[in-house]
Amino acid sequence: MEATLAFPALVALVVVALAFDFLNGMNDAANSIATIVSTRVLRPHYAVAWAAFFNFVAFLVFGLHVAETIGRGIVAADIVNARVIFGALVGAIVWQITTNRFGIPSSSSHALIGGLIGAGLAKAGIDAVVWGGVFKTIAGIVLAPGLGLVIALFLMLLVSWLFLRWTPLGADRVFRRAQFVSASLYALGHGGNDAQKTMGLIAVLLYSQGYGGARFHVPIWVVLSCQAAMALGTLAGGWRIVKTMGSRITRLTPMQGFCAETGGSIMLFTATELGIPVSTTHTITGSIIGVGAAKKASAVRWSVARGIVVAWIITIPAAGAIAALGFFLSGFFS
Repeated sequence: MEATLAFPALVALVVVALAFDFLNGMNDAANSIATIVSTRVLRPHYAVAWAAFFNFVAFLVFGLHVAETIGRGIVAADIVNARVIFGALVGAIVWQITTNRFGIPSSSSHALIGGLIGAGLAKAGIDAVVWGGVFKTIAGIVLAPGLGLVIALFLMLLVSWLFLRWTPLGADRVFRRAQFVSASLYALGHGGNDAQKTMGLIAVLLYSQGYGGARFHVPIWVVLSCQAAMALGTLAGGWRIVKTMGSRITRLTPMQGFCAETGGSIMLFTATELGIPVSTTHTITGSIIGVGAAKKASAVRWSVARGIVVAWIITIPAAGAIAALGFFLSGFFS
C-alpha cells in the first residue's frame, strides 16, 4: 500500500469520480428513455424524471457485484493509487465528453474500463491487469448487444403473434401502458449496473488510501452518492443522443418500444447479478435493432448502427491511451 493521499486531495478525487458518474447518467439518459420518448408515450422531460427516479432506487434491488468487479476485478486492487484513479477518470471523462459533444452513443462503461486498464498498465505493466475480470467484461461487451437483439426479436415475434387479432389501435393502447413498466425496469437495470462502476472506483481508492479497512468493501455513503450523481446526470439529459437512439436507428411503435426495453432489462438484470459491467448503450441498441429487424431488415438504419459499433470498438483503447497520459502527467504534480 502506498503513502496516504492528503485528505483534501482525496475528497477532490472522489468529487471527480462523482462528476464522472453524473456525466455517465447524462450520457446514458437516452438508454433509459429513448424508446418511451420516440413512441411518444411520455414527453422527454417527464421521461427523464421518471428514469432518474428508478436510477436512484436501484441500490434497493441489486447487490454490489458489479462494484466488486470494477474495484478489484479489472486491475489488481493492491497496485491502485491516487494517480491510477486520476488517470482512469481523465481517460473516461475526456472520451465521454468528446463522444457526447458529437452525439455519439459511446459506452461509459467501456471508457471507464479502458481508463482503468490504461492507467494500470502505465503504473505497473501487464501484471497489473486482472485478465479473468477483463475477459469476463469483454464477453459481456460482445454478448450484451447480441443477446439483447435476439431476446427483443423473439419478444417482438411473440407479442405480434399474441396480438394478431387485435386492432392496431387496441394493441397500441395496451403497449403504451405496458411501456411504463418496461421503461421503469430498464432504468432500474441501468442504475443498478452503471452506478456501481463508480462505486467500485471510489471504494478501491478508499481502500488504497487506508480508509476502507483491511478488506475491500463499498461504504453505504458511496452507494448513495453514486446513485444520486447518476440520477442527477439523467435529469440533465442528453438530447442529441436521445435522437440517435430513439429515431435514427429505427422508428418505433409502442409494441416495439416495450419489446426493446423488456429485452434490454432482462440482459441488464442478468449481467448485474453476475457482476458483469456491461454497456447499457450496447444493450438497448441491440434490442432496438432486434425489434426493427423483426419488422424487416430495411427498417434498421444500418449505417447509423455501424457508426455506433465503430465507436464501441475504439472506446477502450482510446480511453486507455488518454488515461495512461493522464497517469504520467499527474506525476509532475505529486
